[in-house]
Amino acid sequence: MVRIGTAALLVAFAGALALRPAGAQAQTAPSGVRVAQATPSAAETPRHVRPRTRIRVYPTYETGPDGVYPRYNPGPNAVRECNATYVREYRPSGTVIVPRMSCFWRPG
Repeated sequence: MVRIGTAALLVAFAGALALRPAGAQAQTAPSGVRVAQATPSAAETPRHVRPRTRIRVYPTYETGPDGVYPRYNPGPNAVRECNATYVREYRPSGTVIVPRMSCFWRPG
């Protein structure tokens, strides 16, 4: 088994050497040909680049009538009440039942 594998490897290596391209040489440009190089012209180069204007945004926080911000958190003793139900959703694949949850804060 090992001899067959070694023989196959030698045949593949010999075939790769036989198929090697012969006479491949690099091409040179004739002496009368000039090579063009891209250089930016004076019209294309920017003279002065201004930095982009930065706008600062300061959010305004408004408190509710009871002076609490954010509105959904009424204080340190608050309790979150949640109600979970199942509702039907109509989808292209058919009607499915999915869970829905609605929560609210109440003073503790």
